[in-house]
Amino acid sequence: MMRTRPLKVALLGCGVVGSEVARIMTTHAADLAARIGAPVELAGVAVRRPSKVREGIDPALVTTDATALVKRGDIDVVVEVIGGIEPARTLITTAFEHGASVVSANKALLAQDGAALHAAAVEHGRDLYYEAAVAGAIPLIRPLRESLAGDKVNRVLGIVNGTTNFILDAMDTTGAGYQEALDEATALGYAEADPTADVEGFDAAAKAAILAGIAFHTRVRLDDVYREGMTEVTAADFASAKEMGCTIKLLAICERAADGGSVTARVHPAMIPLDHPLASVRGAYNAVFVEAEAAGQLMFYGPGAGGSPTASAVLGDLVAVCRNRLNGATGPGDSAYTQLPVSPMGDSVTRYHISLDVADKPGVLAQVATVFAEHGVSIDTVRQSGKDGEASLVVVTHRAADAALTGTVDALRQLDTVRGVASIMRVEGE
Repeated sequence: MMRTRPLKVALLGCGVVGSEVARIMTTHAADLAARIGAPVELAGVAVRRPSKVREGIDPALVTTDATALVKRGDIDVVVEVIGGIEPARTLITTAFEHGASVVSANKALLAQDGAALHAAAVEHGRDLYYEAAVAGAIPLIRPLRESLAGDKVNRVLGIVNGTTNFILDAMDTTGAGYQEALDEATALGYAEADPTADVEGFDAAAKAAILAGIAFHTRVRLDDVYREGMTEVTAADFASAKEMGCTIKLLAICERAADGGSVTARVHPAMIPLDHPLASVRGAYNAVFVEAEAAGQLMFYGPGAGGSPTASAVLGDLVAVCRNRLNGATGPGDSAYTQLPVSPMGDSVTRYHISLDVADKPGVLAQVATVFAEHGVSIDTVRQSGKDGEASLVVVTHRAADAALTGTVDALRQLDTVRGVASIMRVEGE
């Protein structure tokens, strides 16, 4: 039997995502009520510009006093889609203190202060759900947190930023340079006026921290994630990748060490083989590849951003939290029982593609090979071409630790025959 008294929802933020959440709550009200077991009512909307016309939202619900809204005491669920650290952090903890559960899409805040927010939720017996914080509409957080709860996840490898994937895909398919591809992404609305958070990897790093924490049941903060942007990727890098049967993606990679004693989390451009499932992810789409002991290899794919996809994830969490509310229960919370250390980037092991500008004369290859051997980095393949006294030397290594490769490159730069290091690219997905 359906409860007649509605569950009241406060919406913090009414931009692209928030307005879509409000629209779906209104247009799908009957369906949501049937799925939850009680009607849901939009009880207030906190915004910065109250004078702006918001179609479908009663102006009487709009307020600039977000704090008063979350303190009302009759609010069952607070939906936070304003982003940033403050005032979002204070508003969420205040909501818990006044009896509300929280649904958030705030990746930056969760990556920085997720442990404290989970602790506050537990202290007050409330839910904290955030499916929309990673990969938009793609169901990912809940499968990791619930469906794979009985399994052991060893690796999460994914494309979690649509802007960077659009740019790199354009460079790959059209031969465009980075700036040209970025300009196209901006014109089409895939890139912000200031794309720094995307192209420098900050957005993906926040998502990597969240994914690693859930996958490995440990504390991983944004500061623990190695981050490298993709602004230095060139058309020449793509040409080299194609010669290897690869393409280039900006990847978020979370791994459990072989001995199980630590984890790593990193974001950087990498070559991946064309036959890897992630290589075929085009445009602004996201995809995440999960490797677990019992389940094997799983791939989650779909739109990773935008108002409607993100709102879909928010509404899914809202339904789950409201059901918990009716049942007087809470869903799965933070799981960090392993307390595994996060290893530095230097301990990460992968293959490398190094392009060197060298003198075109006898003995150069032997000198370069000696440097690699002295630093314990095994060479897989070498390709050399050149004329008129200058040459290009491309070395692909077997798997090696990042610290060993860094030492190798530093030593190569000291050779008189090495004019410069044109590029260094990691090779993943093999």
